[in-house]
Parts: sequence; C-alpha cells; structure tokens
Amino acid sequence: MAGRRAFVSGCRRFRSGREQVMRVQVVKAAWVCAAALSLLAGCNTANNGLTAGSGGDTTGSIAVPVTGPGPGMTPSSTGVLGDDPKDDLNLGKKYYRENSFGLAEQHFRRAVEMGPGSVEAWVGLAASYDKLRRFDLADRAYGQALRLAGPTPEILNNQGYSYLLRGDRRRARAKLLEAQAKDPGNPYIQNNLDLLDESLRKGAAVK
Repeated sequence: MAGRRAFVSGCRRFRSGREQVMRVQVVKAAWVCAAALSLLAGCNTANNGLTAGSGGDTTGSIAVPVTGPGPGMTPSSTGVLGDDPKDDLNLGKKYYRENSFGLAEQHFRRAVEMGPGSVEAWVGLAASYDKLRRFDLADRAYGQALRLAGPTPEILNNQGYSYLLRGDRRRARAKLLEAQAKDPGNPYIQNNLDLLDESLRKGAAVK
C-alpha cells in the first residue's frame, strides 16, 4: 500500500513537472510569435511610409509638376487633364514612373497633340525624350513648356538634368542654381546639384 502511494505521488510530481515545462514552452513560443509579428508590422510600416524625400530616388527629372494648363486654358478645354486614369497624360505619367520611357513618350506626345496648351504634357514629353536621349526633341518640348508657363522651378530643374545627361556641366549648374533660387527646399533640385558635383569628382557624365 505504501509503495502504491509512493508511486502515485511520483506520478503526480512527474505530471506537475511536465506541465510546468509545457507552460514554459508555450510562453516562449508565444513570445517568439509576438516578436515576429512586431517585426513584420515594422517592415510593412516602413515600406508603406516611404516617400521621395525619405529614402526614395529624388534625382532626375520631375515628370509631373503641378503647373496646370497653359494661360487661358482649363483642364476640360485641354482634353488631357481629366479624371480618367486612362487618358494619355495619366498613362504617360504612369509609364514614366515605371521607367517605360518609350511608352511614356507615346502617351505624352498624344497628350500634346490633343491639348497643346498642357504644360504638364510638354514637360512629361521633354523628360521622356531626355531618358531616351533624344535631346534635340527634348529641347523643343522644353521650349513649348517655357512659352506656356515661363521658367518654373520644375522646368529649370529638368533642363538642368537634361544637360547633366549630355555631359554639359556648365549649363547644368546654371539651370539648377536658377531652379534652386526659385524653390530652395526642392529635394530634386538639391540632389541633382549633388549629382553634378559627384560627376565632376568622377569626371564622367551622368547616365
């Protein structure tokens, strides 16, 4: 009888010890899962919160300046600045952001044909020509944009970047400094000036 009681008591101690081990393992597993979920949430927040000024690429041309239609024009009268995401202007912006510059050029060109008073369309077309290295056509498009809107910071910045791509650093600096004087806090302009300084140190044109 005494042996049986000792056996039962031993079993109870074993069960109790095993339960304590299992509770510790469960707590550890829960802690690991919580830590992993917390890390995952942090990554999603960081990715979703990215902006051009906080880690994105802010060099190059500004393809979508908020300059609006040309003098005496309204969005509806240009035919290319509506709310339709599939109109030529919006498609040009979309393909430009996706680095599909050939498609962007096609849609921006259609946009200026439909609405020759759209500054946005001309600037987008010029920026696309820059990426395609058709600088002769880019100059014509910039000329049209300047006739409509004057020397805005966006247009001057894009011209400066265009000269950077051509290796004409003197003209690039002049245009970028003129743009910066009009918009000192613009990250694109400052980063293009930094890019210019870097190209001078390396002795190579921007690609």
